[in-house]
Amino acid sequence: MKKFLVIQTAFIGDVIMATAVVEKLIKFYPEAEIDFVVRNGNEGLLRNNPYINEVIIWNKKQNKNKNLFKVAMEIRRRKYDRVINLQRYFSTGLMTFLSAAKSTAGFDKNPLSGFFSIKKPHVVGKGREQENHEVARYISLIEDITDDKFVKPKLYPREIDYDKAKFDGEYVTVAPSSVWYTKQFHKDKWVELIDKIPENITVILIGGPGDFSVCDEIIEKVKRGNLCNWAGKLSFLQSAALMKGGIMNYVNDSAPQHMASAVNAPQTAIFCSTIPEFGFGPLSTNSKIVEVKEDLACRPCGIHGHKSCPKKHFKCSMDIDVEDLLLDEWK
Repeated sequence: MKKFLVIQTAFIGDVIMATAVVEKLIKFYPEAEIDFVVRNGNEGLLRNNPYINEVIIWNKKQNKNKNLFKVAMEIRRRKYDRVINLQRYFSTGLMTFLSAAKSTAGFDKNPLSGFFSIKKPHVVGKGREQENHEVARYISLIEDITDDKFVKPKLYPREIDYDKAKFDGEYVTVAPSSVWYTKQFHKDKWVELIDKIPENITVILIGGPGDFSVCDEIIEKVKRGNLCNWAGKLSFLQSAALMKGGIMNYVNDSAPQHMASAVNAPQTAIFCSTIPEFGFGPLSTNSKIVEVKEDLACRPCGIHGHKSCPKKHFKCSMDIDVEDLLLDEWK
């Protein structure tokens, strides 16, 4: 096999985890040509990856269906040996079906999986171990042509990214936001945490441009100084480079968690409405998961969370002990 296509047009964290498939393929096929399909806006995650030949962008924001067909036809034109579809939705199923690839692989939950050469179950909620991680589920789609050993995802910040993210002195990063509200540690809890971090350590709040106001709200409530709001100021790879240099990175069950994993940065991952058993936990060598100690009957309330707490109390966030998040030397 010489030509591969990986399809992952979902969110930032999903694309990051999908890079593990590229890492695995290149180990077995070092001369292979590997292309990657992403939704528009996520292509920056794959910049500088030495193993990705070309990134194909599906513009989902304008003329979604028209652009879907254009991408599908471009995929077909390239004549891949294998198309690996990591999503479970009709749109990517159609790309896969129309690809005319020699072999296709995807999950059985995809509506068009009946047309795939290989289809595997996608089972969520088995355990925290690596073999039950979403990355392991991705890798299962190529184990017939590689092996079943776990490989971590990886991002490749450039030297210029590290220069842009350079910060003198010790610092921690805090990524307070998520697409899903109930995945987020509550703003007041972030304030409580930051106030307990020694003031000689800079706290840098990070996120996308849309997270700037949330970070500002947190900063306004914090009593200590030595704070920076860098939300929206760094690219994906620059953010990853910044996290790599931090003594700790505080994240939700969200994209920054996977970003830290992909550069093996130290991280403390806070799980509120979701649970690590879903298989989306941190993969850094130095990582810690913190969640509410009480066995809440309402948790988890869904695989993604909600726009607000269905029970109105948000105990899965509010009842987390901030002391559990602190490094031992800070206590």
